[in-house]
Amino acid sequence: MALHYRKKPIVIEAMQLNMCNRDKIIDFAKGYITLKWDDGYLVGAYVQTLEGCMYASYGDYIIKGVDGEYYPCKPGVFEKTYELAEELF
Repeated sequence: MALHYRKKPIVIEAMQLNMCNRDKIIDFAKGYITLKWDDGYLVGAYVQTLEGCMYASYGDYIIKGVDGEYYPCKPGVFEKTYELAEELF
């Protein structure tokens, strides 16, 4: 029988990859992200993670983990896993 586990309540930093914050996301993940363009449109990004380079599609979230690592996350998974924590700060 499998045991049940709950994710520890930690606060992370994240930004959604889109045209509105393309400059901010470069500063946020400086050195760990390279944007991918196609005919002048932002279509995704390459993110250097602990497991190697991963591709983030337009609209995915880029998360900064608890150890300062970066990784992409699909919007549906992000919305099921995280909630806004602004009221904590």
